[in-house]
Amino acid sequence: MDPVVKIAFWATVFVGAHLVVTSSYVRPRLVAAMGERPYRGVFSLLAFVTFIPLVVVFAYNKHAGPLLWTLRNTDAVRWLAWLFMVAAVVLLVAGLMTPSPVAIGGSPRARPRGVLKLTRHPSFVAFALFGFAHMLMNGLLGDVIFFGSFAALGILGGWHQDARKLATLGDSYRRFVDDTSFFPGLALIRGAQHWESADTPWPALGLSAVLTVALILLHPMLFGGLPLG
Repeated sequence: MDPVVKIAFWATVFVGAHLVVTSSYVRPRLVAAMGERPYRGVFSLLAFVTFIPLVVVFAYNKHAGPLLWTLRNTDAVRWLAWLFMVAAVVLLVAGLMTPSPVAIGGSPRARPRGVLKLTRHPSFVAFALFGFAHMLMNGLLGDVIFFGSFAALGILGGWHQDARKLATLGDSYRRFVDDTSFFPGLALIRGAQHWESADTPWPALGLSAVLTVALILLHPMLFGGLPLG
């Protein structure tokens, strides 16, 4: 099988499995059949068994297919890619440290705080930024498909989660959507949110700085080449 086709197949399985299993049609039926906690375990297992083959196939077929663009040596684009990656790390860490008020066990009446004022889906936005950053630096078709799957999961996953929670939570989630934004910073720009000093996630920023340095140092050992390459 052509290497690009292999990567495209597993990228489709990886993204598609996430969207199908969490859909408003499949998820309630699985939860009703097995319970919330077992469902989360099955979902995690499915994510693992679709992600690992994707990574393995890509590892054996890096830089496959025709060249679509060459931006690696463009300073402005390279700096943009680094900005995306730093933002991705910060958003991912801050999102994990700041539970959503509409998450399981949360209070729908609680107001968004911290990074949720920036985006209501920090983890999904982090995946998208990671994908876009690496797509900028890797213009071969196989690479674009692999890293594009992360961008697709981030964008489609956030949209998909909003639609599902609007259907299941109703007005409580509608208020959360109205008060926040998916696109980073849009809620602040349109005045729906106001950033305060207490919202700055200092612990997340500190941990993100450590993780960023570690990724830079370990990238050649773990993935080969320079960071983003």
